[in-house]
Amino acid sequence: MPDPDRIIRLRTVLARTGLSRSTLYRKIAEGTFPAQLRISVHGAGWRESEIDRWVADPVEWRAEGQQDAR
Repeated sequence: MPDPDRIIRLRTVLARTGLSRSTLYRKIAEGTFPAQLRISVHGAGWRESEIDRWVADPVEWRAEGQQDAR
C-alpha cells in the first residue's frame, strides 16, 4: 500500500522552496506553483507530493491537467 500524501502547511512549504510568502502567492496566481487546499475554515495546506514535484523541476512544473501554452 502506498504511503498517503501528507498535507504540509505554509511554513514548511516556504522552508522547502526558499520562496517568500508574497512570491509563493504570486506564483499560485500565475499558475506556476501548486495551489493550496482548504483543510478547515481558517486553514490551508499543500500536498507534499506536489511540492516535491515543484522542487524537483520548478521551471517545467505544471498542474495536473494543465495544458502547455507554448
